[in-house]
Amino acid sequence: MERVKQFLLPMVAGMTATKRDLLNWVQELGLEALADVFESEVLALSGEKGRHRADRTHHRWGSTPTELPFGGRRIRVERPRVRTKSGREVRLPSVRRFQAEDPLPDRVVEQILLGVSTRGYAASLGPAPPGVKGRGTSKSAASRHLVERMGRKVEDYLSRSLGDVKLLGLMLDGIEVAKHTVIVALGISEDGSKLPLGLWQGSTENATLCTALLQDLLQRGLKADGRLLCVIDGGKGIRKALGDVLGDLAVIQRCQLHKRRNLRDHLPKSAQLHVDRVLREAYASTKADTARKRLRGLVSWLESNGHEGAAASLREGMEETLTVLKLELPTSLRRSLSTTNAIESMLSSVRHVSRNVKRWKGGAMVRRWVAMGVIAAQKRFRRIKGHRDMSALFKALRRHSDLEERVA
Repeated sequence: MERVKQFLLPMVAGMTATKRDLLNWVQELGLEALADVFESEVLALSGEKGRHRADRTHHRWGSTPTELPFGGRRIRVERPRVRTKSGREVRLPSVRRFQAEDPLPDRVVEQILLGVSTRGYAASLGPAPPGVKGRGTSKSAASRHLVERMGRKVEDYLSRSLGDVKLLGLMLDGIEVAKHTVIVALGISEDGSKLPLGLWQGSTENATLCTALLQDLLQRGLKADGRLLCVIDGGKGIRKALGDVLGDLAVIQRCQLHKRRNLRDHLPKSAQLHVDRVLREAYASTKADTARKRLRGLVSWLESNGHEGAAASLREGMEETLTVLKLELPTSLRRSLSTTNAIESMLSSVRHVSRNVKRWKGGAMVRRWVAMGVIAAQKRFRRIKGHRDMSALFKALRRHSDLEERVA
């Protein structure tokens, strides 16, 4: 092992030095190119240095240090100055453009979303060019950039119009961050795409909070013209809010995975495997009647074996766990829409993004971080499995609506 270390350490040191030298070379080329841009703009305004021109309108006027964004930080470089015959200084177009299109706040946000803390932002960057002083990488500077860019981006995102969104599915779920509860809505479009719609913040996951979120979506233009498959985890607040706001338009599917977890929590370990196997077999049925028969048989078994709490848990909302079966959806699409896995995956991105926050400073900060986690998750979204069969969901929802109208 010692001989291996003796062999590898010089190699690693050489690779590190090579990488550092290459980075320095690239940075030096970048600074030289920047100087060439400055010089070409000065030539266009004032002509060549030392050559007389009768029609000259601008004069060179020495140089001055100027801060510009560079490699995720701000550096100070010398730039030439130019003034008119009347003595008014003229800013070079490239300087004005670089300073107006400052990428530094965006770079900070990107690094933080990758898991870098504001304290570690400076260390996550490459070294500054040799002999050039950099700034804007401290914890406080990174925090300022983060709050500025996140605040603007979040408000634009959460207030955007939803008038063009056409949904067939809707998922609602909550996440607790720093003792604040945030309810998030995820839409499933007609082509199976996943669309984060909005969020609402409160103290607990209650019906009032969920109702506020749904009403906000409608006020922003979300259309509720037909039946909508609403996939939820079984929380009473979400269920009541859907009924209050959408009424009969909400076709409820309780998450089968949550039902399995809840049932397991009511059982001793000796019974968990058997009960979970029966549940999986029931939910894997191709017909709702078959699944219902197996679930009712399981209720009887639980009661006869003294597991009344588990039996009551299974009976509660049992029919709503079978909605995708009653709609007779194709297998792959049924699996995607029988659980809240899609929105839970999005919320796991929120937890990942916010894991480095050590000090929470109120609800506004929680709102920003949850929204940024949602935005980060959206970049990795794919359409749901079974998306090619979304037309079957459309037909099933319309058939469901027509059936209820005939019954009424």
